This record gives sequence, structure tokens and C-alpha cells, in this order.
Amino acid sequence: MAALKPWPGRKPVTFQSFEYAVLLVLVFGAYWFLPRRPQNVLLLIASYVFYAYVDPRLALLLAGYTVVNYTAARAIAGDRENGRRYLVLAVVASLGALGFFKYAGFFVDNFASVLDTVGLAGFDSTLRIILPVGISFYTFQSLGYVIDVYMERTHARRDFIDTALFIGFFPQLVAGPIERAAKLLPQFERTRKFRPGQAASGLSLLAWGLFKKLVIADNIGMIVDDIFSTTGPGAAMLWVGVFAFGIQILADFSGYTDIARGSARLLGIELSPNFRHPWLASSPADFWRRWHITLSTWLRDYVYIPLGGSRPLGGNRPLGGNKLESRRPANLRTAINIVITFVLGGLWHGAAWNFVIWGLFHAGLILIWRGASLLNMRSIKPVSIALTFLLIGTGWALFREGDLAFIGENLFGQSRDVQLAAALGATALLYSIPLWLHAIVDQP
Repeated sequence: MAALKPWPGRKPVTFQSFEYAVLLVLVFGAYWFLPRRPQNVLLLIASYVFYAYVDPRLALLLAGYTVVNYTAARAIAGDRENGRRYLVLAVVASLGALGFFKYAGFFVDNFASVLDTVGLAGFDSTLRIILPVGISFYTFQSLGYVIDVYMERTHARRDFIDTALFIGFFPQLVAGPIERAAKLLPQFERTRKFRPGQAASGLSLLAWGLFKKLVIADNIGMIVDDIFSTTGPGAAMLWVGVFAFGIQILADFSGYTDIARGSARLLGIELSPNFRHPWLASSPADFWRRWHITLSTWLRDYVYIPLGGSRPLGGNRPLGGNKLESRRPANLRTAINIVITFVLGGLWHGAAWNFVIWGLFHAGLILIWRGASLLNMRSIKPVSIALTFLLIGTGWALFREGDLAFIGENLFGQSRDVQLAAALGATALLYSIPLWLHAIVDQP
């Protein structure tokens, strides 16, 4: 089965690329000589050039998202009586596009596997669909805007340019953070003046992000790739690879966020911090208050709370019966809501079963920790931090490796090459020293 095929030739423009540096310098050079409205037009043009560089069709997709969600927000504001219908249309259109581009291959392949299992195979399940860079980010950001308009947390904007820039602002288009309309749109709507201190701070943050990505993440990534590409690495080696990957992914993700925030700050725009020293978390829930903050708060506000959050069945009223019986439905509902939220969070990261299992793993950690809190473990903070570090670190094996049999056979199997594993682990720790020093210095 064939669908939208990749555009031949160019690769995506990454933050560490020469092309991105040229784009940012050119935009910065012209931007501060313009008044507010032309500034936004320049940023919007730069954003579409940035996104269309890899494949011009991606710009059409982004424009489609913008038109759909801009129109839906305006329709909701102009016709509150039918606002729910417009909201549903926007949600179906946006999630439908995300589902097609990101998850169609996953579901078709699994459906074909089921048919093959029962002896009904008979069609080519291969889909050649491009995965648009950043589609998960701008899907959530644009949907958040429409939902907030419907919930009257913000107002629908008349200015199409400002709305399009909110959805497609190039520093945060492909790697976040996922912004809220109430924070980002007002910044595009007000006059911005050049401030040397803000520009210097932005340049410093951008440089720190590049250091984390190029020096820490990429070097540790080579160690991780070597370990996971080895046939039968053994327990000691794989444990080193798992925890090294945890350091790599933190440096990589947070590095991209810092580059995005630094780039935006050079243009007088403040984006949200997305990582707050997650390895110092004292519980799994605390980890998610520190890790990919804008994603976890989005899932909390637009999935977990609408599902019912921690409320008991039927609302906040007592359910009757004795205390234990009245608590069971509430606990069950909370558990179901947590599982749904984390499974969706896992799938947001990637269309594969290991991401589903990774989401279930984190949901389990949250629920088990809630029960263990009865033992008052939280009063021993160093122990809580160490245990959280170990548990979260173990989960990265599920995130990194799609072959669950490989994990099971090696993570808990026999150890060999222990000295080499120790040397690689020490090297990864050496590269991570700047992260730990920054975490210590940055503590309030």
C-alpha cells in the first residue's frame, strides 16, 4: 500500500546545522529594524522557509493546520451555541492528520500481523508515509489554542498572521516547547524593543544548548549506540547503556529546548522552560513535574483532568458505605485515568509498542509510589531521589529499544566485559559532569 512518499533530496534543518545559523542571523539582522507587524510577517516567512526546506509539502500541511484551527476558534467565538461542534471538527481534523502521518503505518502493520496469525494475510502492508517533522508538537499546540478558546481561557484572535505565527514559530516548531496561547500570543501582539541584556542572555542559552547537544548528547550517544548494536552485550554493559541513554536523552532534549529558547530570546520572545533537573526528582510524579514540562502539563490539562483526574465516580460527592468501600471507585478511576494519560504520552513519543509499554511502566510507577507513600518514604529525601533515579533510569531501556526480547535476555542476564562496561560508564559520567554542576548551581 503506497501513500505520501518522501520528498527526495534535502534533510531537515536541525538547530546545529549551518543552514539554521544562517537563517537565524539573517532574521535577527533585519528583525530589530522593523515595527511590530512587519516583525511578525518576517518571522512567519522565516518559519515557513525553515519548515519547507526539507519538503515544500510540509509547509502546506502546517498551513492547513493553521487554517483549520484559526477558523474553528473564530467560529467558536462567534457562535457559542454550536461551539462544541466546531471544537469536535477541529479535534477530528488535527488528530486525524496526526494519526495518518504518524500512526497509520503502526496500525496497518499490526493489523496485517493479526491477519497473518490467523492465516488471512494477503495484502502489502508497507506504507511509505513521510513523518512531518514536529507534527506532534504543533498538533498539540494548535489544539490547545482551540480548546482554550472553547473553555474561555483565552479569546479567538482576528489576526491571522499572529495565529499562524503562534502555531508555526520556527524556534519551537520542531522540538517544542509546547506553548499556550495565553502566554505566547500576547508576546506577538505587543511592541518588542531590542534589549542588549536579553540578547546576551539568549545567546548564552543558545550556546549552552549547543554544548549539551553536540558535546554531551552526541558523544554519549556514540557509546549508547555501540552498546545497543552489540549482539548479546550482557547485563553489565546493557545497564551502562541504559543509564547512559538517560543522560544522552536529557542532554539532547533539553539542549534542543535551550537552543529554541535562546533563539526566541534573541528575537524578544520568551518560551517556557521544559526541563528542570529531572534527575533530582524525589518521586515519579516529581519527575514529570521536571521532565518535558510543557508536554506533561498539556496531558494533565487536556487529557487527565477532562477524564476526571482524581475525582471519584459521580463527582465529588461521597459514594456511601464504609470508608474503604467509598475509596475504591475513586482509586480505580484515578488509576484508569493515569494509565490512559501515560499510554497516550508514550504513543506521542513514537508509534511502536515499546512506547506503549514505556507509558504503562510510568503509570505503574506513579500508582505504586502512591501506595508506597503510606510508608512515608518521602520523608527520607536522599533515598527517594536515589530510588526514583534507579526506577526512571530502568524505564529508559523500554524507550530506547524496541526489541523487548533483547532487553529481557540481556538486562537481567549474565554479565561479561565488566571492565569495559565500567570504562564506558565512567566515560559517560565524565561527559555528564557539566549537567550535574549546572543542576547544583541552579538550585534555588
